[in-house]
Amino acid sequence: MGKSKINAAFKGVLDKGDKAFVPYIMAGDGGLENLKEQILFLEKSGATVVELGIPFSDPVADGPVIQEAGLRSLANGTTLEGVLESLLDWKEERQIPIVLMTYFNLIFSYGIERFAKRCEEVGVDGLIIPDLPFEEDEMVAPIFSKYELALIHLVAPTSPRNRIEQIAKKTEGFLYAVTVKGTTGVRNEYEEGLASYLEQLKEYSSVPVLAGFGVSSPEKVRELGEYCDGVIVGSKIVELLFKGEREEITNIIVASKKSTIQS
Repeated sequence: MGKSKINAAFKGVLDKGDKAFVPYIMAGDGGLENLKEQILFLEKSGATVVELGIPFSDPVADGPVIQEAGLRSLANGTTLEGVLESLLDWKEERQIPIVLMTYFNLIFSYGIERFAKRCEEVGVDGLIIPDLPFEEDEMVAPIFSKYELALIHLVAPTSPRNRIEQIAKKTEGFLYAVTVKGTTGVRNEYEEGLASYLEQLKEYSSVPVLAGFGVSSPEKVRELGEYCDGVIVGSKIVELLFKGEREEITNIIVASKKSTIQS
């Protein structure tokens, strides 16, 4: 299914006037044996797509909460192949699209084509590779396309306008709009010009624009949802999942729905 599954998931949400919600979780945080339950909980709670992080020893884009989750996962013995095998075991039981967030070294070490083929087999629909420069994406793009995997690009507010436009036109599935300078993590305030930045991205992009990095509460979900197609919430979801505070996760997801935004 791949790209088409992601596209259909977003269309189903946006056509209703709702905003998309993509939670990020770290695979293996709490043990890989709990991954199925975690993802199915997020699906049932109304998530649009799940962004699934693969633990890595040098996570350059991740803030402290996600770094700690990655260390817990590595301590549990989580491997890339272990995550893929887990996803295969219950592939038929989930409807929600799965996007892997992983660093390029893991894909390169696995073998790019072998990795893409394996992703198709286990029901992965797209990839986010934060340390792969946009100019180098041809290393993976043709192979991912062969296996119908969406290659999702990130764009930053510090990027020059022509670069932003190029990335927005080439991304697949959705455009990941980084809202802050720096790594992931909870923020209380956003920088000036964020609204115009997100609205500009919507002009350039033919796929949904989702805001990520620093989104941490129902209020932030509603605030950012005014200017784009949805949000990605990582650190806060990871933290709440680790603490077992499931109701608060559901409340954040519900905030992306039309009825809540209008109230």
